[in-house]
Amino acid sequence: MNNWEFVIAGYLGAAVGIGSYAVWVIRRGRRLTQKVPVERRRFLD
Repeated sequence: MNNWEFVIAGYLGAAVGIGSYAVWVIRRGRRLTQKVPVERRRFLD
């Protein structure tokens, strides 16, 4: 019996989960950035 399919599926599942979370965080950050007034954006200094 070969269990490599489960190992690969686990790694793929983790990669997809982490990747989708990263995309969600970046998109949310960009959306929230637009709500901050220009004079309050410290990262543009």
